[in-house]
Amino acid sequence: MCLALTGTDSRVIFDLVATEPIEGVVVIAIIGDLDISTAPRLREELIRVTAELKTPKIVLDLAGVDLLDSTGLGVIFEGIKRARLRQGDLALARAEAQVLRDLEITRVIEILPNFPAVDQAIASLQR
Repeated sequence: MCLALTGTDSRVIFDLVATEPIEGVVVIAIIGDLDISTAPRLREELIRVTAELKTPKIVLDLAGVDLLDSTGLGVIFEGIKRARLRQGDLALARAEAQVLRDLEITRVIEILPNFPAVDQAIASLQR
């Protein structure tokens, strides 16, 4: 878990929890804001997972994400590219209303749908 102090001395909490592959799919749960200060941690995890799996299939569980900025979106796109270069893929699950709105405005949702449940996202990657 990463704790960072902001200028107003309030704590910002960010964490990633990655599962062992479940039927060939790794689920990465993201907790906290996915922004310029935290996105590098997700980038490192996506690099690790795509390097370890022959055909990386990854679900990003966004249920714990309150804010997604352009840096976070960029890291997600890098993850898609890395996975697809190795014949894998990436799916999104459980985005909250604000994050879902950002995905719709940026039209990311058109190429990377958000599934209402993690098991549905996993199933989409196993086809």
